[in-house]
Amino acid sequence: MSKQKAKDHDFLAPQRPPFFTVRTVLALLLVVLGIAWITFYYVVVRVDPTVLPAPKAGGPGFMGDIENWNYLIGFGLLMVGLMVSAHPDTPLGVGRGVVVGMLGCFLLGLLWICTFYVISDDTSRLPIFNDLGQYNLLVGIAFMAVGFTFATRWE
Repeated sequence: MSKQKAKDHDFLAPQRPPFFTVRTVLALLLVVLGIAWITFYYVVVRVDPTVLPAPKAGGPGFMGDIENWNYLIGFGLLMVGLMVSAHPDTPLGVGRGVVVGMLGCFLLGLLWICTFYVISDDTSRLPIFNDLGQYNLLVGIAFMAVGFTFATRWE
């Protein structure tokens, strides 16, 4: 009886990490938490400046007190979550996931900036854009910067 040969490793097919790693769950949690923070602030806490008399701010008092800093917290959580997902232990950090994450962030940043420039004469037409004003440019550039974190993982 002959000895069984060990299976040769196929170098053309990269090894995929397990889908649910701690980093993947953390990245997903940060992204969802960032989106939820921005949405909760905009829908529940924020006072609409176009309504007179101005209604009382809803939700937790501390969120109403820090006003536009809520966007920094929300977008910060979102961007950090995307950067964590660029690690090789996550599905977006290996193989085609890197290209998808990189191009997705680049295109999202470009789309954010172009949308802002198109509606810059009247930003009241889109939610969140109306509160951020010129800071919309920073949000678009931040998405592109996150795209570069994916680009450093591209092989």
